[in-house]
Amino acid sequence: MNDIQNQVQVVMDGVGADKFAQLSKRGCEFLGSKYAIMAGAMSWVSDRNLVAAISEAGAFGVLACGGMTPDLLEAEIKATKALTDKPFGVNLITMHPDLFALIDVCGAEGVTHVVLAGGLPPAGSIDKIKEHGAKVMCFAPALALAKKLSRTADALIIEGAEAGGHIGPVSTAVLAQEILPHIKDIPVFVAGGIGRGEAMVSYMSMGAAGVQLGTRFVCATESIAHPAFKKAFMRAPSRDALATVQLDPQLPVIPVRALKNKSTEEFMAVQRDVASKYHAGKLELEEAQLEIEKFWVGSLKRAVIDGDVIGGSLMAGQSVGMVKKEQPATEIIQELVEQAVIFLEN
Repeated sequence: MNDIQNQVQVVMDGVGADKFAQLSKRGCEFLGSKYAIMAGAMSWVSDRNLVAAISEAGAFGVLACGGMTPDLLEAEIKATKALTDKPFGVNLITMHPDLFALIDVCGAEGVTHVVLAGGLPPAGSIDKIKEHGAKVMCFAPALALAKKLSRTADALIIEGAEAGGHIGPVSTAVLAQEILPHIKDIPVFVAGGIGRGEAMVSYMSMGAAGVQLGTRFVCATESIAHPAFKKAFMRAPSRDALATVQLDPQLPVIPVRALKNKSTEEFMAVQRDVASKYHAGKLELEEAQLEIEKFWVGSLKRAVIDGDVIGGSLMAGQSVGMVKKEQPATEIIQELVEQAVIFLEN
């Protein structure tokens, strides 16, 4: 047992540990994990290696399906199951053209939790997931939508603008105050800008069943992200994680939070070009939005896999300022738990 494990064992025997266990109980029971800590599904980062490591460490890993085909997703789920027998989930993008085929893959592979992200779940998708016996988690960026989704989903995730990647307009703190007091029937997990255990239990004390963190896990030892990508994270202060701006009010574009670099500037040019084609009638609205999404998918891959930190997208949440070194997933989770328990001792 290493020093950090020894320290955690000491603090886990006190009053704070009891409080932490009580606050986490609903989330742990829902996820089937030791801790009510979900890992955000990050395209090109949240693969079999990181997901399995996170679940093995007692948290709840989530595979990022992204633009995978059904065959690729099937292979990735099988590979993850070969690395861990602990629970993990799969994140599916609602606008994926093969969404229902991907749902069937999850069902055939016995996936216990499916997260629907990227927009409103299309008709029949939630029922289809439940037919396979899996639990459905949906993102709710506003109270009205949270109330609507709570009637069909098994749990909600509310993610604030501090998060990395595609974001909404409202901060995590405001969303938590707006939504948590009104959604009691199903578990609600809070995400966006969370980097320490004190923040985790603060949201749990407000009624959250658990939390979701993404940025903190990018520099996990088990993450396949390129060393240059990780180094960019470890060097960046929180203020460098900036959100993109929508240029054309007639072309809805979901803002993306990333570390500012050449890719950020290129996106503005791409956005102008796509908007021009849309107004000229060369692209339908959905086609235009997909063109923009293709830019991000390709740009993110160049950064994460190839290490192009100048021209690739460095999607990062504002908690990036708390990422200072590469650590095993177990160590990251143990630190979060220790911080939470010590905070609750006071």
